[in-house]
Amino acid sequence: MNVLKGETLGVVTNWPPSLLAALQRWGTTQPKAPCLTALDTTGKAIYTLTYGKLWSRSLKLAYTLLNKLTTKNEPLLKPGDRVALVFPNSDPVMFMVAFYGCLLAELIPVPIEVPLTRKDAGSQQIGFLLGSCGVTLALTTDACQKGLPKAQTGEVVTFKGWPRLIWFVIDGKHLAKPTKDWHPQVRDASAEIAYIEYKTSKEGSTVGITISHASMLAHCHALTQACGYSEAETLTNVLDFKRDAGLWHGVLTSVMNRMHVISIPYALMKVNPLSWIQKVCSYKARVAVVKSRDMHWSLLAQRDQRDVSLSSLRMLIVADGANPWSISSCDAFLNVFQSRGLRPEVICPCASSSEALTVAIRRPPELGGPPPGKAVLSMNCLSFGVIRVDTEEKLSVLTVQDVGQIMPGANVCVVKVDGTPYLCKADEVGEICVNSGATGMAYFGLLGITKNVFEAIPVTAAGVPVSDQPFTRTGLLGFVGPDYLVFVVGKLDGLMTVSGRRHNADDVVATALAVEPMKFVYRGRIAVFSVTVLHDDRIVLVAEQRPDASEEDSFQWMSRVLQVVSLSFLSFQAIDSIHQVGVYCLALVPANTLPKAPLGGIHISETKQRFLEGALHPCNVLMCPHTCVTNLPKPRQKQPDVGPASMIVGNLVAGKRIAQASGRDVTQLEDNDQARKFLYLADVLQWRAQTTPDHPLFLLLNSKGTVASTASCIQLHKRAERVAVALMEKGRLNVGDHVALVYPPGVDLIATFYGCLYAGCIPITVRPPHPQNLATTLPTVKMIVEVSKSACILTTQAIMKLLKSKEAATAVDIKTWPTILDTDDMPKKKLASIFRPTSPDMLAYLDFSVSTTGILAGVKMSHAATSALCRSIKLQCELYPSRQIAICLDPYCGLGFALWCLCSVYSGHQSILVPPLELESNVSLWLSAVSQYKVRVTFCSYSVMEMCTKGLGTQTDILRMKGVNLSCVRTCMVVAEERPRITLTQSFSKLFKDLGLSARAVSTTFGCRVNVAICLQPNRLGKLAEQGTAGPDPTTVYVDMRALRHDRVRLVERGSPHSLPLMESGKILPGVKVIIAHTETKGPLGDSHLGEIWVSSPHNATGYYTVYGEEALHADHFTAHLSFGDTQTIWARTGYLGFLRRTELTDASGERHDALYVVGSLDETLELRGMRYHPIDIETSVIRAHKSIAECAVFTWTNLLVVVVELEGSEQEALDLVALVTNVVLEEHYLIVGVVVIVDPGVIPINSRGEKQRMHLRDGFLADQLDPIYVAYNM
Repeated sequence: MNVLKGETLGVVTNWPPSLLAALQRWGTTQPKAPCLTALDTTGKAIYTLTYGKLWSRSLKLAYTLLNKLTTKNEPLLKPGDRVALVFPNSDPVMFMVAFYGCLLAELIPVPIEVPLTRKDAGSQQIGFLLGSCGVTLALTTDACQKGLPKAQTGEVVTFKGWPRLIWFVIDGKHLAKPTKDWHPQVRDASAEIAYIEYKTSKEGSTVGITISHASMLAHCHALTQACGYSEAETLTNVLDFKRDAGLWHGVLTSVMNRMHVISIPYALMKVNPLSWIQKVCSYKARVAVVKSRDMHWSLLAQRDQRDVSLSSLRMLIVADGANPWSISSCDAFLNVFQSRGLRPEVICPCASSSEALTVAIRRPPELGGPPPGKAVLSMNCLSFGVIRVDTEEKLSVLTVQDVGQIMPGANVCVVKVDGTPYLCKADEVGEICVNSGATGMAYFGLLGITKNVFEAIPVTAAGVPVSDQPFTRTGLLGFVGPDYLVFVVGKLDGLMTVSGRRHNADDVVATALAVEPMKFVYRGRIAVFSVTVLHDDRIVLVAEQRPDASEEDSFQWMSRVLQVVSLSFLSFQAIDSIHQVGVYCLALVPANTLPKAPLGGIHISETKQRFLEGALHPCNVLMCPHTCVTNLPKPRQKQPDVGPASMIVGNLVAGKRIAQASGRDVTQLEDNDQARKFLYLADVLQWRAQTTPDHPLFLLLNSKGTVASTASCIQLHKRAERVAVALMEKGRLNVGDHVALVYPPGVDLIATFYGCLYAGCIPITVRPPHPQNLATTLPTVKMIVEVSKSACILTTQAIMKLLKSKEAATAVDIKTWPTILDTDDMPKKKLASIFRPTSPDMLAYLDFSVSTTGILAGVKMSHAATSALCRSIKLQCELYPSRQIAICLDPYCGLGFALWCLCSVYSGHQSILVPPLELESNVSLWLSAVSQYKVRVTFCSYSVMEMCTKGLGTQTDILRMKGVNLSCVRTCMVVAEERPRITLTQSFSKLFKDLGLSARAVSTTFGCRVNVAICLQPNRLGKLAEQGTAGPDPTTVYVDMRALRHDRVRLVERGSPHSLPLMESGKILPGVKVIIAHTETKGPLGDSHLGEIWVSSPHNATGYYTVYGEEALHADHFTAHLSFGDTQTIWARTGYLGFLRRTELTDASGERHDALYVVGSLDETLELRGMRYHPIDIETSVIRAHKSIAECAVFTWTNLLVVVVELEGSEQEALDLVALVTNVVLEEHYLIVGVVVIVDPGVIPINSRGEKQRMHLRDGFLADQLDPIYVAYNM
């Protein structure tokens, strides 16, 4: 298409040289002529401003502004300064006086909205505009000033983001009368700035558009000609008179032509939507300027009025005629009011933009306009930017009305939206550009985007400019149809590009409104915008629902508005089938809660901001990621596995060593270990009782930090003897019988353990049931007792009563307990002979634990393995009788049990025992004990570390005053069976640095069922520190999370996208060998390859002890052989994925250090889309998504990903989380969340090691026991 030329601007003989000249002329020659009538909220005329009054009051204001406002004896303002105009919509008179007063004083008015609160939607951006315009003065009325929020001094507060303003009230009594010799200069219209109109973009940023005096005059001229305005005509204005068409018609052009404007305030329209029609009738108005909304509202109220007539109207200007829904309002309005004198040709839609002012307007036939046009277009073709005419019967069409012809004196062309402004072909939709003397000049202070928008040079396909004059981009999308009529199909601001196709927000609103709007949507308030998730725009639709709508109504409406394929609802023929685009999220909010634009519309950018920040607080939400997200990467196809031999050859060719590492050789280590002489731990205790009887081994602290009980070598030995006697005499037990020890953490537990060894029984330590929570904790006790085939239970009197109580009977069958003995008051009897095992391979104890996947299993520990474990820990941590260590761990299984019950007896050091349960009543107990006893080595769990970090975060100063000093700590080891939690250890170190904790002190350990101590990282201390041979600090590497999902390790730089930090899990213990094996072929893998961690060591457990003899299932967990390479060594499979990496650091032996990195448990991983995900990675992303998410756990259910989120905030935030959780998982993990479950804090079960019990949670979810706040099923 070529450039379209508008009719020429006609020459008017007495046309004034400027708008001010017109005002002066009417103010002096026709002072009594009415200029503006203001109405109150009842529709009564409260004041009519005459042209004489407007002139005299504007003069007064101009004089006052220039001569009476001073600062430090200097005039406050000088010509060209910008001044804010802050007037309510109900006061057009004062606004008009202020506007023309500024023009007369050669000041530049910047009309803005009245800020009602400090946090109005978009108010900060307005403040930014005022600041960039250098505004220091705001004009307002007395009533408005009184209503503004005040500071304590009585002055108006400084609003957020606003510059400091002087507020000046322009009511009559504050204005000075000009002196006789003062006359303003009424100049001819020039290129100087006349006023600045603000505009808010879809991102929410506010810009000021400068309009020159010449443009203002030319625009008035063009409008006068296009609308056929004549002197003294009456015009009814329903629009906002501060900007846009309301300002152009109702304040500027009206003065040019000495017209009388009846201004209808928004407050009156809210009370009486018919008021504008009544005023047209009573004032016999010739012209009315309205929006589609005003026509729509009046239709709802018109039944009450029979006597109104619209026959006086020659033009009904529809200012938003370019909106797709305006045609239905116009048609419906005409339908009803044609019988009341409204002629069809009177309806004149127009199109305008803040940058180009009025672009086109339909002329009535008497002004030479062609008959109105209508275009029925295919939505599908429009989304590709092409015009195709379709038939009206279909749902998938967009029907648009023309917005008339282009303005007199203007040239128009349509150009491509993106890139160079090439002219569009006749059947293409593009951006309308205007070249005329009546457009805006620039964005104030923004040169770059001004050049782009106000100085566009459209070019032909050959690249030749179509004109030597620059064009202004209007931001309107459209085309020129037959009869040179302009059609607008959308706005650039409302454009959403989904999968390469363009959709218009207004069209989607129009479609949604077509689904029974009156019944459900409150006042038709719907916002549509797009958010970018996973490299594409996603459509979000937010609607206010009527206060009386039920939940069922809302879901019915939502399902109509969304074609939810998977549900057999009355599926939404609407958006999906019409626009052929999926709605990503549909949210319903209570009536009147969306942020409002100044005249009651929805503030779209603020709504979007709230949605993204999780501050929208919807009452219903429906996410449809399954149907919308079509750009996910392809699922991973499993390739046929490379054989183990090829793998080894491949590694050799690539120069990669096999991933194998070991701790120091135990046989080579020289140390004065007296305990080595003994094969059995029971022998060590007897030897210590003879040689160092009074040496203290244990010291138990209570919650107050005082010593609750102690045990020396001889005391422990004697108590163990008494227990052994009781087992034989009272319990009548035989050698090899199993005994369950149900004790709270303490010395009794340790004494009864050795008592069992003395009697030749097999001890099993069991956590006692919680008295307040018997229903869930007692069945586990019962299960362990039954599965372990315990012949007897040893416990305290209190627990014995609990096990036999009525409350217990409701949870388990109490009649089937084996013999229960209490050990509180045992007779002091000497044991005849202490049992001696016939071989070190005999069973010493059973270690029962529940894994995070909810499987209860017991592993067998032989006497040889028990002694080897103690020796290995002693060598690694350099434990001697002179040492003290503090332990804040549960003593029932794994390394916690070994440190609590075994190591002190073997090594002779003193253990300060701090039961983690006591921290619930005194969080600082453990750290205070460490400080008090000047402990150098301490052990804790992640849950203890988290309690201290959360509970003592703000109390470090108080602790310092109490004398807590942690500078004594060389090593604080976290006992764990998981990937090290870097964030937690770092925040712990950082937090307690102020109390002297060394940054290098905190390290992690790794163990699992098959071997409870594979890695421990002690810091440099003792002899090794003097020799400097304790080995390097733990290293951290960054791996690519995406490669990890494919079972590959790709090392990246810190801060790379998708990088995941992994910390080494500690130093491999003496005597321990580790290899990385392929999970399926069981072949050895190379350095930095991800596989299962296998371990070989003298202290490996010897196998599972299970009641149902399910050993076949896990037979190779303890006796695995590599399928290639070293096939002789017997390995135990840990069930954990990880990799070994040779570092640049050197070990104690001078060799290069091999670091072991644990990635996660194989049982826990989620197989989704052919990839392997670790729950912790998804959970970390989710916790970051919103400040109110306290904890999170994920699991799968029938191939759906379920995310359970604990909400630590008000329940109204619950539904905000649904979209945020879905977005973050999609964005960071390429997964679609199937179900989002919002629950109260504390619902996600966590075991004593601080690990989430995800399978228990899954069972609770499936059994509907979580009592959720909200469950969202994503479609």
